[in-house]
Amino acid sequence: MDLERLVTALGPQEVRGGAPLDVTDLAYDTRSVTPGALFFCVPGERADGHDFAADAVASGAAALVVERPLDLAVPQLVVSSARAAMAVAADEFFGRPTADLVLAGVTGTNGKTTTSFLIYSIFQAAGMRPGLVGTIESRVGGEVRPAVRTTPEAIDLQRSFREMLDAGDRSAVTEATSHGSELGRLERVRFKALAFTNLTQDHLDFHGTMERYYEAKRRLFTEHEPLPAAAINVDDEWGRKLGEELRRLDRAPLLTYGRSEDADLRKHSFQTGLVGRFNTENILAAWAVARLVGVPDAAVAEGVERLGGVPGRFESVDEGQPFQVIVDYSHTPDSLENVLRAARELTQRRVICVFGCGGDRDRGKRPIMGRIASELADVAIVTSDNPRSEEPQAIIDEILAGIVGAVEVEPDRRAAIEHAVATAEAGDVVVIAGKGHEQGQEFADRKIPFDDREVAREALRQVWTPA
Repeated sequence: MDLERLVTALGPQEVRGGAPLDVTDLAYDTRSVTPGALFFCVPGERADGHDFAADAVASGAAALVVERPLDLAVPQLVVSSARAAMAVAADEFFGRPTADLVLAGVTGTNGKTTTSFLIYSIFQAAGMRPGLVGTIESRVGGEVRPAVRTTPEAIDLQRSFREMLDAGDRSAVTEATSHGSELGRLERVRFKALAFTNLTQDHLDFHGTMERYYEAKRRLFTEHEPLPAAAINVDDEWGRKLGEELRRLDRAPLLTYGRSEDADLRKHSFQTGLVGRFNTENILAAWAVARLVGVPDAAVAEGVERLGGVPGRFESVDEGQPFQVIVDYSHTPDSLENVLRAARELTQRRVICVFGCGGDRDRGKRPIMGRIASELADVAIVTSDNPRSEEPQAIIDEILAGIVGAVEVEPDRRAAIEHAVATAEAGDVVVIAGKGHEQGQEFADRKIPFDDREVAREALRQVWTPA
């Protein structure tokens, strides 16, 4: 693409050394720079892309997008925000792919992944050839790819949408995070419909307050052009607030869902392998999105029934043992409560819960999760999650501050899971919460292979031999 076309799209404050040239790719990471690329010097929390501009040029970058001019002999587009410029340039460079996809998005604290999988399955049943971008994986033209982050940077996201179209996909589903909204990754993404699942305490290390967290979500419904049709959970207090705001604006189609008497979608009979009341809300969200994009209810029913489960979301680990082992991604107070209540419905005996909290994340939820686990589980075992740069015991101590009654503590996550499995009795339910589908555990100086499902499976094989 001719650089002049991107200059027109970006409207930079200044262009330095703007000789005509052909841009062959876009990049924000020097490791992905190829000859002819336009490199975006994005300032971040830990590093500033301007400091790596020379390396990008040495790797073949033909031009730079900068927030301040640099002493480098390549064309430079000076903009107020290199991050914001990425979204505009990526949309233009990749041919505005979301204008040609029937794109559904899912935002909220909990339920995004399962709802996205449900919508994907429904779109498949409707013959819409969907792609997927999410926490667990991406799917492009039927090819499964590992996920790097839930909402990728704008260049990666728009590239994926273009690849979907080129591979024959005609629709797509993406999880839309508050980080993606706040950091501009979702700018120029044209949602046909967007679901709001709920808003509960999480990410306050990034947003600071629940109001700012809500605003990052709300912006997706009120400031994107064109405005998406909205599917809103009015059983959630923040969802009800958002629904009322959108009704007043009356600028795009709106369907509310939930158990509330005034919800547009409330009850329907679906065959599903998903369990728990929270999955009822996820199915309603997917149904509402499907309605908004014109999918018939018959395809919705087929898609819901087809989806047997979602990796790491209330996933059963079965080695023939006489008790249940459930692995779930629940890492917020609300999601932990939902999963423990769902587990309680499965047994008349004990619920054993293994859980921890991640390091370098919202510290305020730690004692809350401690209280919930100690109140709702018969046996709570506090362990490490992803401690990252923090000391595991320091995180555990903050969890213990909210404990009601007695709990067990085992900082080694593998040992905690092995202990839970070894002490479980017939009819019990063991819930291993926090990491779900993740396949690694992050420490300050390393990341080790770790999959709760496989660790639980190995532990079961050690202590239980089917008759």
